[in-house]
Amino acid sequence: MIAALGVDAFALTILPPDALWRPPLAVAAVLALLWVGIQPAGDDRDDVLPALAVLVAGVGLMEVARLSPELGRRQELGMVASLALLVLLRPLLESYRRWARVKYLWVLLSIALFAIVEIAGTEVNGAKLWLRFAGVSFQPVELIKLFLVFFLAAYLAEAGEVIAQAAPWRLRANLRYLGPLFLGWGSAMAILVLQHDVGMAVLFLGVFTAMLYAATRRVDLVAGSMAVFAGAAIVAARSFAYVRVRIDVWLHPFADPLGSGYQALMALFSLAAGGLFGTGLRLGHPAIPDVATDYIYAAWSEEAGLLGACILLALYAVLISRAFGVARRRPDLYSKLLVLGLASMLGLQIFVIVGGVVRLLPLTGITLPFISYGGSSLVTNFLLVDLVWIASGLGVSQRLMIGRSVEGGRAS
Repeated sequence: MIAALGVDAFALTILPPDALWRPPLAVAAVLALLWVGIQPAGDDRDDVLPALAVLVAGVGLMEVARLSPELGRRQELGMVASLALLVLLRPLLESYRRWARVKYLWVLLSIALFAIVEIAGTEVNGAKLWLRFAGVSFQPVELIKLFLVFFLAAYLAEAGEVIAQAAPWRLRANLRYLGPLFLGWGSAMAILVLQHDVGMAVLFLGVFTAMLYAATRRVDLVAGSMAVFAGAAIVAARSFAYVRVRIDVWLHPFADPLGSGYQALMALFSLAAGGLFGTGLRLGHPAIPDVATDYIYAAWSEEAGLLGACILLALYAVLISRAFGVARRRPDLYSKLLVLGLASMLGLQIFVIVGGVVRLLPLTGITLPFISYGGSSLVTNFLLVDLVWIASGLGVSQRLMIGRSVEGGRAS
């Protein structure tokens, strides 16, 4: 963690003196040390996880501040708020295993947040996803994606074995277990499409599919889920103009180079301008609208080059692989599914946004974790990593339980 903070501090020295408000950064450093320092004695946690999160967030803060000093100040305050929440919510987060007892609470909270957004939300770029309160904007869907994982982990830990053994032709008997699962998924997908947030719809589907397969090993259920989504995507592409525009820009960016295809083309030019080693930090000229959010990966690649872009992806890969490692080591099914869902969400989000920038996929508008500007995303991603980090620790009682099971296996 200290090394990560040191790298952040060194990177920030390249910025102009007035580019960042230094006191919040100092507070963030203290909070980061408190975040990792407060943990139960004898709980051997993977401290590489929070260190990587702080390191990547520092890179994001540096790039956002370079692109816009004002956004940099806001992002800095967002980092302080995120780390402060992790410290303040520590008792609640440490008791995450108890959340399985209130699994339907997460569904109710999600529905309530969706309803509040529909009633009092603010529309930005054609999507009604924001709530504004006392001058602060927040995107509730960022919390809802965590609530989805909390519900699925608890429900599949309880009913996964029954679903895995259910016969496909016994529809009435299966609805008791599959009904809540697919009803919650279908409702979330429908509302997200109505709110014009295709990126989150894709993210929800991917996480749902990964957790469903991990709990049941049922390929037919996964295939059915993918088929239903593919059909919904075709209908959406034909029915909604905003979906058609995204697909057209992806397939034919040069058809309207000064209009709908402008951002995609400028992103490609920025990627090409970076070359192998980049133009140098603070020396890029990314002429891309919304560069601090949707296209910050292109701006970073221009300044850091292909080498820097690959290093950033490598940091993400280490973070995600260690998170999946935590999922494999968890002794209980609920924790295993919870961590797997969180790791899948983080990995899929990175894949979707980077794939959109390099035109492997249509751009969906979701943020690049810890890098893109956005306080809601920053808070959610720090919470995500914090939960994985907490789950990575095996207390003394759990280690004794695992040790006894291993010894019992050897004796038999």
